[in-house]
Amino acid sequence: MPNFNNYSTPNISILSPTGWKDYALLDSGNGWRLEKWGTYRLVRPEPEAIWRPALSEKEWHNVDATFQPSPEENGGHWIFHRDIPTRWKMSYKDLSFWVQLSNSRHVGVFPEQAAQWDWMSDRIRSSKRSLQVLNLFGYTGLASLAAAKAGARVTHLDASHKAVTWAHENQQLSNMEDKPIRWIVDDALKFVQRESRRNAQYDGLILDPPKFGRGPKGEVWEFYRLLPNLLAACRQALNKQPAFVILTAYAVKASSITLYTGMQEMMSGLNGTISAGEIVLPEQSAGRLLSTAIFAHWSSEA
Repeated sequence: MPNFNNYSTPNISILSPTGWKDYALLDSGNGWRLEKWGTYRLVRPEPEAIWRPALSEKEWHNVDATFQPSPEENGGHWIFHRDIPTRWKMSYKDLSFWVQLSNSRHVGVFPEQAAQWDWMSDRIRSSKRSLQVLNLFGYTGLASLAAAKAGARVTHLDASHKAVTWAHENQQLSNMEDKPIRWIVDDALKFVQRESRRNAQYDGLILDPPKFGRGPKGEVWEFYRLLPNLLAACRQALNKQPAFVILTAYAVKASSITLYTGMQEMMSGLNGTISAGEIVLPEQSAGRLLSTAIFAHWSSEA
């Protein structure tokens, strides 16, 4: 009979961003979130907010735009209550970027990820060596810019031409054209497998895979089916003394322990520490924590 008491307890923690001035989660509840993005107030769907809002209906109605979802997943449209631009500039610390309203509830930035940018930047600076970092599913490039600002040489990859163009525009907006960032549009798994065959080596990895997606040539990405293959390929693309690995997951039926165990298998044989947990946004209204994603980190002991 197996001994069910014989297990190691993962280091489970909560990450929350602390450096925002342009963004705030004002309130949440009844399946929505009320946010401040620069000088504008937006309302977006939030299925995790199963509680009641803390602010008054008046506060919730005093907004610039509301995203109205459609029955199709990720579909919908914005309802504008005031005349506002569809794109405006925002900043996090010394990074600048465009926030943009489109036919998605997403606006180009996941503000909770700032906690990951800071964690990664600390490891890049403390490594005291020039790191080569690969950012897969890089979206609009904030993690890539943070890594480059901290001193890394970055390869940024996304399957969307639009996202990579947006990321490059954020680089220009941040006055970081001189930073060594390589912009690539490709399928993440195929790219890493090719890099492994070419014996390309990276010191750090940022993995932010979606639940489902398509590559530029129609390649299908499914989180549960292909993540093990991606982690195995990424291990082959790591050098013998890597500095860090970040794995994040959104909107999947998995726990942080799932990511912890996957990371444990991926980094087996290397000296380092693993932590996992949830990424949250703190409310201004009632001090509640809104869970937005799960993560796993690996960092070297050196």
